[in-house]
Amino acid sequence: MKHFFIITNSYKDKDLMLTKSMQDYIETKGGRCGYYVSRGEENDSDCVRPEVLPDALDLIFVIGGDGTLIRAARDTAALNVPLIGVNLGTLGYLCELEEATVFGAIDQIMEDKFMLEARMRLSGYVVQSGTQGREQTALNDIVIHRSGALQLVSLVVYVNGQYLNTFEGDGVIVCTPTGSTGYNLSAGGPIVDPKARMILITPINSHTLNSKSIVIGAEDEVVVEIGARRREGDEQVVVSIDGDQHAQLDVGDRIVIRQAQEDCRILKLGKLSFLEILRKKMQTYH
Repeated sequence: MKHFFIITNSYKDKDLMLTKSMQDYIETKGGRCGYYVSRGEENDSDCVRPEVLPDALDLIFVIGGDGTLIRAARDTAALNVPLIGVNLGTLGYLCELEEATVFGAIDQIMEDKFMLEARMRLSGYVVQSGTQGREQTALNDIVIHRSGALQLVSLVVYVNGQYLNTFEGDGVIVCTPTGSTGYNLSAGGPIVDPKARMILITPINSHTLNSKSIVIGAEDEVVVEIGARRREGDEQVVVSIDGDQHAQLDVGDRIVIRQAQEDCRILKLGKLSFLEILRKKMQTYH
């Protein structure tokens, strides 16, 4: 690999010191490297536009944390270019590299000593008043959660057209194995090896004591419909895709979620297994 690009979170890499050092190092070794500065904000104006990325791109370094890497995966999904994260944040389940290890990693990558790991994504679109919205992909999760006042919402979940359950609480998380260590983990859902292929459905603060996470096949289709709990039927929920607010839904609206056609490719250098990485993270941040 010789042709690189860096997407960097300016709040994490102050004055772009690491970004420019990496660019200089790559170019000194005969490679090519440009960069894009993200403000780490969750809105369309902070997206990485395709026109800023060069042709014949081999790898994208993402400097920041898991959130920056997830947004970069969203913005570059159509390119099918591998990503590797450089963690300047806190936990960093997705980011393999640290500032201290990044230059040795560049050497290893330029010598083609690496592995590529395929991570499944989710694809989702909303249906409002019978009209289908724009389809979007998620590496981590699609979350349907309450909006506004502190009131429970009723979410009716179907799998492959069959009724599964009605969750009453703060919302529902539909996530990939990669996303199992994100919001799903905070909500009490299971941790899954990110190389697995399955879909997790986890209620958020369910009002029913026996509501648990449900694991289904990657080929299954999930539909979440907004139900009515109150006579007025004026409840509203928000759909967030990988942490970014996507749409606001009313009673009767729904969102359709399935496995995306394209995987996200993550470049791996270390030989540590997922369980070893998980154990180290848990020991560090207990």
